Amino acid sequence: MTTRIGLIIPSSNRMVEQEMVHAYPKGVVAHVARLRMTGPHHVDLDRLMPRIVDAAGALTDAKCEVVTFHCTATSMEEGPDGEQRVLEALRQGGAKQARTTATAINASLEALKAKRIAFITPYDPHKTDDEAKFLTAIGYQVVYHKGYDLAGSDQYCATPAEVWRDRLLEAARPDAEVYFISCANVSTFPVLDDFERRLGKPVISSNQSVVWDGLERIGWRDRAGCPGSLFERSAAV
Repeated sequence: MTTRIGLIIPSSNRMVEQEMVHAYPKGVVAHVARLRMTGPHHVDLDRLMPRIVDAAGALTDAKCEVVTFHCTATSMEEGPDGEQRVLEALRQGGAKQARTTATAINASLEALKAKRIAFITPYDPHKTDDEAKFLTAIGYQVVYHKGYDLAGSDQYCATPAEVWRDRLLEAARPDAEVYFISCANVSTFPVLDDFERRLGKPVISSNQSVVWDGLERIGWRDRAGCPGSLFERSAAV
């Protein structure tokens, strides 16, 4: 029997289908809906909400058990209250289980029992600071964060995974309990296991956390092909 998971992503994203959806184990199929919502199409949450409702409804039509609004920056930029508004929009669209990238990252950190985070992003300093504020607001201690201010989605997805490996190694801190690479449009899967071997700590990414969270929501225990020690953990009760 096939179980279906729905992902709502920015229209400019090219990494979800290229890298992320292949990590779902046999028997789980990811369906993707796109919204024009980033770069020149960026709008505030008030204007974005009806689009999220419609996209969630379309994925519900496809019998998706979980629907995740998958954009790290947008799910965090207006703080925990903003994320709750996105979750409510997903539910209005009919999602049986509504999630966001922020929800998945929080669940991943809880499963890893990690409170002190070092993270990097491809974003400008303002967006990166918004993520640090979000993580702090939900109870985490950010010991290091840096945005690399890349020139939009084209550069995000064109940057090789090895570049993020080197930048994360530069972020190594003795007080960090977990490392996080933010953004659904960057390549990380080829080097996540190498990150962990080099740093000796868990490493999560936006795409990896959303795959893990979806499998947790549907109770799927076959994790073959999923990168990182996160997939050895179960969600905190």
